[in-house]
Amino acid sequence: MAFSGRFFRQLFSRIASWRFCEGRGGNVATIFALTLPVVVGGAGFGVETSYWYYSSLKLQAIADAAAYAGALEKIAGSDTATITSAATSSATSNGLGAGTIVVNTPPTSGPNTAKKAVEVILNQNLDRMFTSIFTQTKVPEQARAVALITDASKACVLALNPSASQAALFSGSTSLKLSGCSVMSDSLASDAIKIQGSAAVQADCLITVGGVVLNNPPTMVCKSAITQALPASDPFASLPAPAATNPCKNVNGNKTSQTLQAGTYCSGMNLNGNVALSSGTYVVQGSLKINAGAVVTCASPCTGVTIFMSGSNTVSINGNASVTLSAPTSGTYSGVLFYGDRTGTAAQSTFNGTADSLLTGAIYFPRQQVNYLGNFSGVNGCTQVVADTIQWSGNSTINQDCTSLGMKNIPAAQSVAIAE
Repeated sequence: MAFSGRFFRQLFSRIASWRFCEGRGGNVATIFALTLPVVVGGAGFGVETSYWYYSSLKLQAIADAAAYAGALEKIAGSDTATITSAATSSATSNGLGAGTIVVNTPPTSGPNTAKKAVEVILNQNLDRMFTSIFTQTKVPEQARAVALITDASKACVLALNPSASQAALFSGSTSLKLSGCSVMSDSLASDAIKIQGSAAVQADCLITVGGVVLNNPPTMVCKSAITQALPASDPFASLPAPAATNPCKNVNGNKTSQTLQAGTYCSGMNLNGNVALSSGTYVVQGSLKINAGAVVTCASPCTGVTIFMSGSNTVSINGNASVTLSAPTSGTYSGVLFYGDRTGTAAQSTFNGTADSLLTGAIYFPRQQVNYLGNFSGVNGCTQVVADTIQWSGNSTINQDCTSLGMKNIPAAQSVAIAE
């Protein structure tokens, strides 16, 4: 009996122990089942937060690239629609997907609203993964970038041709002094700017998309010529061509002294003797010749003249002619003295004159070569030459502080940086 009692006591003790262990295991299983969503949700939130951070970095990189692409278009002189298209194309190709893009130039907020810059704002919504067990709302993300354009210099002489050899050529006994401005060439050629012979050039800098050949070293403010630069945009690309008017006007070739009125000269202008041009816009459908001995001035009271050479018609000023003309200081053609038709074909216009000649304003021939042979410069040295190609053989002193005369600055050596 003693054996039997001891046996049953041990048996009951073991059964009780088994039941306790079974109860504790059941409790752990229940607790684990209850806390599993929280554990999984917490781990998922950590993973998903990392994904959101990576996505925000990617979106910012897309915004930076888009703003930079838009700024390059702005440097090229493109309009707002083209700038927006370039930025949008960049964002799309870099993976914006279903996100939205807003492009502003100039920016609408921040410290660069009054500067030459392009602002890009991107928005997108991310789908949730693990955290969707808590909410179904999407995760909004936004990125903003501002690309700031900085002008390292201003140009007084700008050759627009993108590939021509010797696009800006200085030769002979040229003595050119540019104060506060530079020579700029958009050409990719290795000799886009060339100085040869005994030509003496003094400028802030020589700047080109291509290279330079300097047989006679210039005097410059910059340490050396800047090559492989970004091209300068055509500063007058958006300037409208003046419309022809009726009736046609004519020059009286038999007079030794006459005053001409603004309007359309359908048979060109052949000027001799003393000629005064009344203020206004002249549309010349034919060549403009200023012959030897002619004295051409602006009739008093002079508020400025603009001479538009229609088609491929050219200007020819004889070296013995005296020409004193100024561009308007306000209005559509403010600062523009000569304007060559951008729809014309290749041609050459020659500007020559006596030492007392003064051409004040921009000489703009986007489709022609300008041969600048005259020993003259404008009032206070305010002359700009912007042409397809330029050959300079005369002596001039040119300044860039000409805004008081209605002229605009021509940016050169522009750079782009992400500022915000």
